[in-house]
This record gives sequence, C-alpha cells and structure tokens, in this order.
Amino acid sequence: MMELYTQTLNELSLGLEHGDFTSVELTQALLARIAAHNEKLNAFVTITSDEALAAAERADDARAKGRAGILNGLPIVHKDIFCTRGIKTSCGSRMLDNFISPYDATVVEKLAAAGAVVLGKANMDEFAMGSSNETSFYGAVKNPWDLSCSPGGSSGGSSAAVAARFTPAATGTDTGGSIRQPAALTGTVGIKPTYGRVSRYGMVAFASSLDQAGVITRTAEDAARLLGVMAGFDERDSTSIDQAVPDYTAEIGKSIKGLRVGIVRQHFDAGLDEQTGVRVKEAIAVLESMGATAIEVNLPNIDLSVPTYYVVAPAECSSNLSRFDGVRFGYRAENPEDLLDLYCRSRGEGFGDEVKRRIMTGAYVLSAGYYDAYYLKAQQVRALIADDFKKAFADVDVIAGPTVPAPAFKLGDKVDDPIQMYLNDIYTIGANLAGLPAISIPCGFVNELPVGLHLVGAHFAEASLLRAAHQYQQQTDFHRACPEGFQ
Repeated sequence: MMELYTQTLNELSLGLEHGDFTSVELTQALLARIAAHNEKLNAFVTITSDEALAAAERADDARAKGRAGILNGLPIVHKDIFCTRGIKTSCGSRMLDNFISPYDATVVEKLAAAGAVVLGKANMDEFAMGSSNETSFYGAVKNPWDLSCSPGGSSGGSSAAVAARFTPAATGTDTGGSIRQPAALTGTVGIKPTYGRVSRYGMVAFASSLDQAGVITRTAEDAARLLGVMAGFDERDSTSIDQAVPDYTAEIGKSIKGLRVGIVRQHFDAGLDEQTGVRVKEAIAVLESMGATAIEVNLPNIDLSVPTYYVVAPAECSSNLSRFDGVRFGYRAENPEDLLDLYCRSRGEGFGDEVKRRIMTGAYVLSAGYYDAYYLKAQQVRALIADDFKKAFADVDVIAGPTVPAPAFKLGDKVDDPIQMYLNDIYTIGANLAGLPAISIPCGFVNELPVGLHLVGAHFAEASLLRAAHQYQQQTDFHRACPEGFQ
C-alpha cells in the first residue's frame, strides 16, 4: 500500500471505504508527519491534534454505523482566516493572536458536517495582505520546493502544507490571487470560485467585494469534491448567491473536445519570464491535442487591473479593519493614557507594516477631495475590465495563460519593494475585479521550481474549469511530483 501521505483525497476516501485503514490511523500518520517536518516550513499557526483525533474517532464511528458523509474521516487544513469555534483565529496578525472564535465560519461548518477532520490552521500573510507569506506575525512560510523561496501568499501556509504532503487539501481565500498564486509557486491546484458562490460568513474580511473562499489540493478531482461541499447559498452572507450548485465531480470526466480556449495577447508580453511562457504554451498545446481550440482574445483594459485593485482593495480594507481598535477584542495596548492613546497604540502595535500601508492608502483614496479622483475612477475602470471579460466569453469558454510572471522568488527579495510584490498578481487580479472563477494547475517546471497554468471562466463556470483541469491532469503528471525532502 502507498504511504498514506502520498495519497490524494479521492484515493484516501476509497481506502477508508474499503477498510484499508481507519480515519484515526490516517490522522495519526499525518499529525506525525507534520510534527516531523513543519519546523522546516512554518506552515501552521495552530496544530489541532486533540480535536483532529476526536473528529477522526467520530468519523470512524459514523462509518461503522453507515452514516458516513462525503468527506467522512478525510483530513483538511483551514487557512487561519476562517473562524473556528474554540480555536484561535489569528489572520496571521498580532492583532488577533489572542482571539478564540466563539463560532464557526460557514465553510468550516459545511466541511465538518460532511465529516472532514481538521488537522490545524495554516499560516498566512497578515489579514491576507501579501503575496509571499512574509507579512505574517508568525514568520514567513517556506516553499517545500526550495526552502529559501517564498510559497506565495496570502494562502502560503495552505499551499505549502498541501505541497509537502502534510494534508491532501486545504482551504484558502483569494482577494487578488491569494489561492492561485501560491498554488502555482508550490505545484498545487488552487481554485477561486465565482464571487458569491461560497459563503463569506465567518471569513475575516479584507476587501469585501473581492474576497472569495476556495480550496488548494493536488488534483482537480479533489478540488471538485471539496468545492461541491463548500458552495451554496447562505442567508447569513448578504453577498451569497442563491443558485443551484452542479455536481462538479460528475462533470469533470466529460471530454473537452470543442472547448474554446482564449489566449490573451497581453499575458505573453515582456513581463513574463521566457521559460514560464514556454511551459504555459506547452500546456495549452496539450489542451489542443485533446480537441480544444485556441482563439486569441483581447482584454484591452487588463493592464489596468493592478492599479485598479490597489485602490479598491485598500479602500475596503481601511473600512473593514477599523473594527480592530483594542476595545472589543484582539490586541490591546498596555496602560493607555486615554481612549485616543488606546486606539492609536493598539492599532500601531497590533498591525504590521503592510497592513498599515494599505489602511493608510485606503483612507487616502476615500478622503474628501480624492474619492472621485481615485476610488470612483477605479470602480469605473473595474467595470470596464469586467465588460472586457464579458465580451471575450461571447467567443470562448475559458481564458488560459500564466498564473504568475515567474517561478518562486527568494524570501526577502521583494519584501522591501511593495510595487514588485504587487506585480506578482498581475495575471490573477482581473478575475477578482470581475468576480469570475479561476483555477491554477501545475504545468511544468523552470529551474526545478513549479509553474502554473491559469484558467479563467465565465460566472458560475467552475465545472468547465475543473473539467479542463482534470482532463489536462489525465494527460500529464506534474501534479504527482513531490518536493525533494518531503517524499
């Protein structure tokens, strides 16, 4: 039998069904692996060993009684931005280092109801602000493929945990590429569904009109399984959309013959690493060999996505993070002189530099005299970008290109240059601005570091993305590669 840590979610599910091992045995094996290797990666904020073993026992009992759910006994990890009852929810910040959530996020609730076993909470960029996982209060996460490199962010802990085989699956959140970018840099699969497809209730907000929960796995098949459980209407989330969720796992086996794949000329410009571009074009050729047709499409305003995002997102974050004032919960400065001192020092000491930078930017673009020039103009450009995608999807089914401009960069290389860090999301931000689903899948290596193929779909076209990704993975084995040192 294969080592348990090497198996995908689907393979583990079959093993549990056949009685090859129990959920307790599986959970013990993965917890032992985390204990042995996590110090090298710093992928976790919290490891929930006792809770995981108790959940595994319940899962085994449910299976014995014929009441197994779709994820019964299967291990997952939650990004530490999802509220978990009785367990610390830190968002990678000193501000919430002492916060124990009194309730579960809807995503946590749904996965638990399906029988999933939570191994722990994954490290992340502070309040999901960052592209390298270096802004975390708990220190940087390292990339399993090269410990001197970043795993991407903000869901870097989730992607590193999946890539290192600590867990077959992890939740993540994506505001401008924070699931897909780390997935590309760690050789994993990351999907961001349509805005409103998965509830944001209990997911600590960064930028409310952009944030969306998703998953990181090793295969599109596993992603389909998890997303099918997570998706659906939630009356507690005012942005949740009441639309039927298809059976994603039933859809992925269908042929992609006739699939129209859009190729955006702007995505293959001078900003793209040459060898990364070669790997992505090779991946598109594989899709064509299976019957897909490549069609050039134009997104004339896509080059404006980064500046647009970095007006809209900070504006929303400055509003959302105003609640962290040292009064009701979270970090509180010691011995304040008065209420103003309490506010100023609690926020000054509780937030890191990148969060402060975005709060200040957001406050500026929302201020009197600048609102029309910056925030309103950014929202107008956002509408143009969304319209460009709408026009493109009249001619194609998915849009393909690189997920990131280059393979993983060294830790420390960009931490002092915010602009260069922001440009890591240049290919992913457009999908968030337009509220579209998108997925990154492993498509090769450059200098022994993973490269990702990025696919974007029309609203609620997750099934098409997962099908294309799954069929691609039936023809390639990049997703099976395991980092040296974690095999």
